[in-house]
Amino acid sequence: MALQEGDFIRLRYTGRVGESIFDTTDEENAKEEGIYNPRAEYGPVTVRLGSHHIIVGLEDELIGKEVGAEGEVDVPPEKGFGAHEDGAVKSVPVTQFREKPQRGMRIEVEGREGVVVDVIGRRAVVDFNHPLAGKTLNYSYAILEKVEEPVEQIKGLIKLFSARADIGVTIADGTAELELPPAITYDRRWMVWRGTLVREIFENYSDVNDVVMKETISRPAEPEAAPEVVEAEEPAEPAETEETKESEE
Repeated sequence: MALQEGDFIRLRYTGRVGESIFDTTDEENAKEEGIYNPRAEYGPVTVRLGSHHIIVGLEDELIGKEVGAEGEVDVPPEKGFGAHEDGAVKSVPVTQFREKPQRGMRIEVEGREGVVVDVIGRRAVVDFNHPLAGKTLNYSYAILEKVEEPVEQIKGLIKLFSARADIGVTIADGTAELELPPAITYDRRWMVWRGTLVREIFENYSDVNDVVMKETISRPAEPEAAPEVVEAEEPAEPAETEETKESEE
């Protein structure tokens, strides 16, 4: 059956600009291209078609295909990262940088990320366009399966947004409960994306009225008491007898 908007699928893909890979779900491809991130989760991703979890041009290609389909698609800028806008190239005083700006340096100014493309006197020219803006992309893909179970769908969204696979999910009586690992509040990516996750749960599951996030912290195990060391008693001096008295005399 042809896939349509609203379907959850497991997808493998690799994105290229020319001959260079810029994004991939394949760990070996990432290593060969020199873009491997040891903190990233590689492997197929779970996405919902129609929710723009992937580039629009790739999503459009997948809708109407069937499970098991493999192929390639060229994605024009307007369905990728957009056109390169001259208005997004700004001149910024070097005093706004913590360190001396240099060409190619990625920086953040007033909450916007950009790349220094030139330094002229006391000002840096910063391009705030996405690095792939204005470029035609090529994606190769394989649709592995359709994900039907809501719990597995939500786990897939959690991994997609936060790269975590250690969050348990249960759904019962209108409540989706997420079992969070200890110290997850220190995970910046999770804290940024959890609001988006909750919104999508409410949008996609009309029978879910509450989302409960439960973090359980167990009492640390008490250290085992060291075994008591019994000091050896010094041997008692022999009792004085009549014989010892005579020998001493």
